[in-house]
Amino acid sequence: MRKLLPLSPPKLTSNDEFDPFADLILMQREKPRSLRSVNLHTLSPFQRALLSIDGTVTKFIEAYRLEPIEITRLRQHEQTLHDDHHWLEASAGTRVLAREVLLRGKYSATVYAYAISLLILDRLPERVIRDLDVEPAGLGRILLNSQLENRRDILWYGRECVETLPDPIAAETGQDFLSRTYRIVVGDRPIMLINEKFPTSMRDGN
Repeated sequence: MRKLLPLSPPKLTSNDEFDPFADLILMQREKPRSLRSVNLHTLSPFQRALLSIDGTVTKFIEAYRLEPIEITRLRQHEQTLHDDHHWLEASAGTRVLAREVLLRGKYSATVYAYAISLLILDRLPERVIRDLDVEPAGLGRILLNSQLENRRDILWYGRECVETLPDPIAAETGQDFLSRTYRIVVGDRPIMLINEKFPTSMRDGN
């Protein structure tokens, strides 16, 4: 009787070409020219999670660092779009709310993120608009409290050198950031576009 030889284990292949974001980031090829490419293998697990998370970034950081996150509103004002906005599917003249916030650790004072948002006022429920004026929490928490069903479309990510930063940030973070942009969609219409910038010096939440 012929003796069966044990099966050889499958050959391990390199994961250098594996891109876990391939089915997540929708428009990476259309990222702005100001964003440089990122080698995901050079990032820490914390940094990769920040770029890919499909939930509330603030809550993720709090869970990872076991530290409350304080959100400081740096600027918030109404304006109108000067040109048609492709990603918001809005025409010139549309009323939007421009908002900038800083995410900082309550205990460590670490700057975790700087976020810039454009929100289409005519597409937002009154409760959300009201909470934007009085609620210190971030947009994710405001949307969660409103119970508004929504989805996130992550559009692109990259590495960015930001030469002009608000004073509370520049002295603490340097100019090099990991940047990602996504939009929040309700029904079939985008309601806001959000750009989040994470200091590259913060590799593991430190």
